[in-house]
Amino acid sequence: MILSILLVIPLLSFSNHIYGVFQIDIYQNLKLILQVLIIVFTMAIAIQSYLVFTHLLSNQTLYIGNLFFVIALLELVNLVFSQHHLTGWSFMDEPLHILTRLYVSFGFLFIILYPRKRLALKFRWLTYGSSLLFTIISIFLAYLAANTITEQGIAGIDTVVHLLSIIFQVITIVIVGKYFKKVPKRSMWLISAAASLIVSDIFFMISQDKNTICDFSALIYQFLAFYFFLKAIYYTTVEKPFQQLLKIKKDLEQSQQELRFQAYHDDITLLPNEHLLLKTLKDHLQINSLQKAAIAIEIDRFAAIRSSIGISNSNKMMKLVAERIQAIVPPHYFATKLREEQFVIYVKEVKNIEELLQFCLNLKSMMKDPVQVQLFPLNGNLNIGIALYEGKWTGEELLMHAQLAMQEARQIPQRLLFYKPYMSKGIADRILLEQDLHKALENHEFHLVYQPQVNLKTGSIESVEALVRWHHPMRGFVSPELFIPIAEESGLIIPLGEWILETACKQAKIWEQEGLPPFKVAVNLSLGQLFQQDLVEMVEAILVRTKLQPEFLQLEITESMTMNIDQMTQLLHELKALGIQIAVDDFGTGYSSLSYLKDFPIDCLKIDRTFVRNVPLNPNDEALVSMIISMAKHLRLKVVAEGIEEVEQLAFLSDGGCDYIQGYLFSKPISPKEISETFSDLHDHVRVILTRLRHTDDFTI
Repeated sequence: MILSILLVIPLLSFSNHIYGVFQIDIYQNLKLILQVLIIVFTMAIAIQSYLVFTHLLSNQTLYIGNLFFVIALLELVNLVFSQHHLTGWSFMDEPLHILTRLYVSFGFLFIILYPRKRLALKFRWLTYGSSLLFTIISIFLAYLAANTITEQGIAGIDTVVHLLSIIFQVITIVIVGKYFKKVPKRSMWLISAAASLIVSDIFFMISQDKNTICDFSALIYQFLAFYFFLKAIYYTTVEKPFQQLLKIKKDLEQSQQELRFQAYHDDITLLPNEHLLLKTLKDHLQINSLQKAAIAIEIDRFAAIRSSIGISNSNKMMKLVAERIQAIVPPHYFATKLREEQFVIYVKEVKNIEELLQFCLNLKSMMKDPVQVQLFPLNGNLNIGIALYEGKWTGEELLMHAQLAMQEARQIPQRLLFYKPYMSKGIADRILLEQDLHKALENHEFHLVYQPQVNLKTGSIESVEALVRWHHPMRGFVSPELFIPIAEESGLIIPLGEWILETACKQAKIWEQEGLPPFKVAVNLSLGQLFQQDLVEMVEAILVRTKLQPEFLQLEITESMTMNIDQMTQLLHELKALGIQIAVDDFGTGYSSLSYLKDFPIDCLKIDRTFVRNVPLNPNDEALVSMIISMAKHLRLKVVAEGIEEVEQLAFLSDGGCDYIQGYLFSKPISPKEISETFSDLHDHVRVILTRLRHTDDFTI
């Protein structure tokens, strides 16, 4: 546009020299070519607007098409009348030129000012038909003007029309310029067209003769103006929609890729999900005869952790574990994440069993360092199951067998198992039991029994341990060893643990009201409860509701829970501040550092029954028990020995300085009613046994 406007300077400055290069006939032929091109461009705009109106249905598109349809017809008539063999009609040239210029400038300004709206398709035929009629009327008006107005009058009108055209084009430039930032490309073409028409009007105004360079230059700029108009219409109706279509296509392809990624990947870890895993297994299992395998992995007791720290923090933990797995997965291993919060790794080629075992050991080693989730340094052991592919299995069966092996691995210390056919037999029963467990608490199927703990020095029962029992309406008695792990995995241990704690505290208060001497009630805490954010508040609220004095409540944690020393230290100190007592259950069976004994506010150690069972038959167990008792004495901790069933075991522990005894030798776990009714008999039974051992020293806690 700038170059075309700058061209005005040499045309005005050297007009005579430039015009003298060619003969008059050559200029006449060039003018004829320009006129033909102008007709072609204006008709192209009219036809293009006619065609795209079907899709756009815009009034502006339709009116622009009609405007340039009229201009094209008038220019065509003017071209015909101006030819030499029709000189008798050459008088129509100026009136038609005046109308054409007036229609272009005023018509386009009117169109951009007129509000945009949608029109029905029928308006296309109506308006184009009206434009044809309007053209005929315009030719008739030009004929009347040519025959009624003098040449000087027509020349004056021509000057006024060109001045009006310049004013209209300036207004057009100002209006279009407001939309330059919004639609820069279209605005640029329209402003260029308007500017070219202004230059063309100037040349027409200063032209004294049609056979001068100014008149020829005016046609050039008129041609440029219509070219710019065509570019603007083409950009608006063809190029821009096509670019938008390409963008939509690109966005659609990107959306399809994102949807495909979402369909085949886990939202949290971004690992491939079970859909992609099953598809991969279906496509690859039968390809070759190489040994293949599936490794199923879960974070031990993750359901309990999730119910304790919340969904957001548990998702972060899962993502961090996924990152650790990805960091050590070999290239021919395919790591995935299932909806059940499990990881499955498909091994496309098993070179040897040792390779699988070493990889699984690496998985377990990577979890030695706690997973830091905000303020929670979380320790998580992994349960791992491995299934080696057999040719008759489907992909789903391979996956299911790996998961079965993983579930069985929960029950063993190594937490790692290969799939065996026997594992498939009990899975259905386990699933049914988990479903029944969800209803058991609501249906009041649980009850507590209590096992007395005897002070060896005084011979009195000073505490009892609360143990939960489940009487299933169809199965009868269900062992805690069976349903407690299921409760922990499913997260039901949280409401169940709260019920156990409140029931035990209520019962202790009931015994006190019945006149029994006050004694402690010991309640086990699960790992899931320790991760409860409101555990301390919950314990305090239960003590308030049951009106039990805190010193008569003892909470027991297992040694394996003490791995996260920093978090556990703060939690136990908060519980200890309530006035309750803390005991470590199953001492000696865990794998923690003993440094927690000096950091935790512990009152008591409970020696696991596995050490007591072979005393005094096994010298190694005797040495371990003696060492635990000695260490506890030096740390000023009380010691409780569990699982005492024989007098010989009692004698060894008594001689070793054990403080409390718990086991079938004195009493099995019994109901609260039996405690109330047989409390004196229980003491008599205890005294009979202790008298045989001649324990007469006085001791009080």
